[in-house]
Amino acid sequence: MADTNFYKLGRSFRYAFQGFHSGFRSQLNFRIQCTAAVVVIILGLLCGITKYDWLWILLNIALVLFGELINTALETLVDLVSPDYHVLAGKVKDIAAAAVTILAANALVSAIIIFSGPFLKLWG
Repeated sequence: MADTNFYKLGRSFRYAFQGFHSGFRSQLNFRIQCTAAVVVIILGLLCGITKYDWLWILLNIALVLFGELINTALETLVDLVSPDYHVLAGKVKDIAAAAVTILAANALVSAIIIFSGPFLKLWG
């Protein structure tokens, strides 16, 4: 019984990593956001931000990547159920893209707030 549950758990993680890989391979925005996440993490390490700042940075990274993957999933589903153009299908895609844009804008503002102090010290 325990082996079966462990196998199911492993399979679930494998599917999740396949989804991440699929999103990374097929979505330019997701690759850009992953690159931005790596840059922000490196900046955080170089600037020595506080553990509370790390919580905000990591939360924003997770939210933006999550939002982009959900957006991709919705776009894929819309394309499946509505292969021809439909105004409502376009509306769903636009709304999902707007949600990711809100998350990305929030992450950018948070990064500016968090990194403005260390950058001002560096250049001030």
